[in-house]
Amino acid sequence: MKRSKASTKTKAVDMENGTTLEITNTKRPSKPLTRSALRRQREREARYQTILRSAEHLFATSGYHQTSMEQIADLAEVSVGTVYFYFKNKEDLLIQLLDEIGFELRNMLGNEFRKADVKLDGFRRAGEIFFDEFCRKYPNRIVIIYRESVGQSNQVEIHRKQIFEKLIGDVRNALIRMNENSGARFSSAVSAEVIAVSIMGMFERLAYHYMIWQDRAEEMSTIGKDAVDFIIGGITRLIQP
Repeated sequence: MKRSKASTKTKAVDMENGTTLEITNTKRPSKPLTRSALRRQREREARYQTILRSAEHLFATSGYHQTSMEQIADLAEVSVGTVYFYFKNKEDLLIQLLDEIGFELRNMLGNEFRKADVKLDGFRRAGEIFFDEFCRKYPNRIVIIYRESVGQSNQVEIHRKQIFEKLIGDVRNALIRMNENSGARFSSAVSAEVIAVSIMGMFERLAYHYMIWQDRAEEMSTIGKDAVDFIIGGITRLIQP
């Protein structure tokens, strides 16, 4: 069997007689990466993750402003030059962490919000995941997204805003979809948005109060259950049959 070749056609002008010539450029399919190239690719990704995890630990335990690139390099067991090869500066590291945390948080909660069809089970499950799984498993990420990234540069704030706007949008859309499927309606045109902002605000404040101020991670399951019951009750009151 002959391997097919990709081709592209370009036009050129013959300068002697002014005629247009059509030239076919044949390109060979790109070769698959060799084993050594794949190994180098894995090593680069592993190094990137090691630096990111080191920054996450130091930002959460020592503070963003108190952490230097030299300390990050030392914990990651790489040179300072290697850190700068992967990240422009310390702010870039924080932004990369924020984006990663935001993606993971939205993925975890969004999956449950999307399941909210007629009942409020999806909202209850999303609350349980946030308090019992995310808060307890990733305390450093709670510190970064709710404390260490606050009040930084405009660029960092843009990324924080994008994360929370997307999360709020997920909740709002789930509430609207649930109402449409159940035939109910909210008491006002802004009810879904108010509820969505309130839910994400409660998640943030409770995580900050009990995880950062009081270090009561082991109680987050109970705290989360009470919070979710309160949230479900508030949603129910604002829905009119």
